[in-house]
Amino acid sequence: MSIPAQSDGAEAEAAGTATLTKDAAPGEVLLKVTGLQKHFPIKKGLLQRQSGAVRAVDGIDFEVRSGETLGVVGESGCGKSTMGRLITRLLEPTAGSIEFQGKDITHLGVGGMRPMRRDVQMIFQDPYSSLNPRHTIGTIVGAPFRLQGVEPEGGIKKEVQRLLSVVGLNPEHYNRYPHEFSGGQRQRIGIARALALNPKLVVADEPVSALDVSIQAQVVNLLDDLQQELGLTYVIIAHDLSVVRHVSDRIAVMYLGKIVELADRDALYKSPMHPYTKALMSAVPIPDPKRRGAKSERILLRGDVPSPIAPPSGCRFHTRCWKATQICKTTEPQLVELQPGQRVACHHPENFADQAPQDTVLLTAAKEASELVPDAAATDAPAAKPTATAEKEAEAGKAAAAGAKTGPGAKISTEKPTPAADAPAGSTAPTTTAPTTDAPTADAPTAETSEPKDGTAPQESPDK
Repeated sequence: MSIPAQSDGAEAEAAGTATLTKDAAPGEVLLKVTGLQKHFPIKKGLLQRQSGAVRAVDGIDFEVRSGETLGVVGESGCGKSTMGRLITRLLEPTAGSIEFQGKDITHLGVGGMRPMRRDVQMIFQDPYSSLNPRHTIGTIVGAPFRLQGVEPEGGIKKEVQRLLSVVGLNPEHYNRYPHEFSGGQRQRIGIARALALNPKLVVADEPVSALDVSIQAQVVNLLDDLQQELGLTYVIIAHDLSVVRHVSDRIAVMYLGKIVELADRDALYKSPMHPYTKALMSAVPIPDPKRRGAKSERILLRGDVPSPIAPPSGCRFHTRCWKATQICKTTEPQLVELQPGQRVACHHPENFADQAPQDTVLLTAAKEASELVPDAAATDAPAAKPTATAEKEAEAGKAAAAGAKTGPGAKISTEKPTPAADAPAGSTAPTTTAPTTDAPTADAPTAETSEPKDGTAPQESPDK
């Protein structure tokens, strides 16, 4: 099936036959993704030879169970939307597999995907470009019935009017055009179109990001109510952590085409294990005027997200992480389950025992990044604490550094990098050396939470 335009493609994606698959029982695996990759080729020259590839999604694994909501969060450009279009088969995967109700749909063609289009639908981010301005609302919402050859009881018009009332719109607006509706109303029309054929899985690509704040709560509550009434399964892609926390059962955190943490909602927000997740959580604003003058514990990440054309070796977050060591630079961490229901890809996870205790020498980039980590955030990190040998050395250093405070309470975020800190691998970590007399003590107020020490402007928040 050819898709001539984006607006027409949004309607045509509901195409398929009337063949139904067996309903999955609540709790059973509905969608299983293994090693999913999507590389967009970069071509140059007159002959359009491929010179590289943008690794938008570079090997992710997760499962979605029937009746649950999986939230996907991350910075812009991390591959969230590409992942959503892959699992709905709007894009062809480069590698990996996608199983829906036990059936492999990774490389099914247009004809093979027709039976699945009734069960997998998508709500698009932009409610303006996803609706064809030349068609009426009745034509747009009724398109899935005509494309599938389904004749609902009472006729298409009656069913479309019922769907409009379900999503909170006036059924009498059947003959109106999209330009006559606001952004929130257009998104409701898109939701009605996605629910027309009673799908089992709905992928919502940032369904409220283009809406006014006063409308976002209404759309989120609508999605929540529809899930309870119709037994839907959601994969909700968003960058608003408060929205994800409200609607999700489990949350996957993506960074540069990889899932770095996958956990239950309560566990993720209570004790995030990956440093990147902790930085994201620290960026969530607290709407409390009384805390406006309080010291912020926000973690500012140094630098920008690396290019997906040439991602860093090892752990992709090591260029901005304040806990990165040599093993983070050379060995890619696997997504392993450290606690029941919480999988993390990190050598030095937060709120958990260190997975690489033999590697304690911080990279130069980590020493610079540690300047932006507030004291409270560094205290919670087990990997940031000195080892037993380092504690003995710190105790011995008390006599040499009179009045300087060292030992297990020392934090890497309160120490300025000394000239030796820029030495190659093999030099001691900041926590294992006695601080100089001009270094701030652990009790001294620091300014790392507002701006870096090198005088540069504060870095942009990882979550907008």
